[in-house]
Amino acid sequence: MSALEVNKIIASLIMAFLIITFINVTGDLLVKKQGKDDQNNLTAYLVDIPEGDTNSSEIIKKRTVTEPISAFLMNASIKKGEKLFKKCGACHSYNKGGKSKVGPNLWNLINRPKGSINDFSYSKTLSEFGGKWTFEELSEFLYKPKQYIENTKMNFAGLKETEDRANLILFIREKSDEPVPLP
Repeated sequence: MSALEVNKIIASLIMAFLIITFINVTGDLLVKKQGKDDQNNLTAYLVDIPEGDTNSSEIIKKRTVTEPISAFLMNASIKKGEKLFKKCGACHSYNKGGKSKVGPNLWNLINRPKGSINDFSYSKTLSEFGGKWTFEELSEFLYKPKQYIENTKMNFAGLKETEDRANLILFIREKSDEPVPLP
């Protein structure tokens, strides 16, 4: 390789570096960064959340990230749900009159008010969340518990597959004196 070819390669690398630097500086000038301080600059749109009667739990309730579970419940399997419950069984029981473990007892869970087991200490956020554990609410919660109810004590990554959530919910539905009719 001759000296002329080496010079061409070096010149190409320097030119590429200069072009990338120019694009980066130009981009920074065109897009104004907003943030609290220089270390946490974020390029994003700020979303104004209305003040007033709206509290954070109402905002969280309106966010839906999964498809409706109702259609999947018709084809769900109790046996598959029982296998999935083994993940839950480390922290929850489902026996009638059973004691709560790390998590509350799940007997008669469907349509039960949230945070209603007397001998269990729920997180403040879950206690104030309100409402009942419907099929859809339970599905949303099981998808990503900490995303659905922020600051919940439930340390579970969630079930991403809709079929898995449907199987588990169908299994939990059966753990009741009078299971709630399917939607």
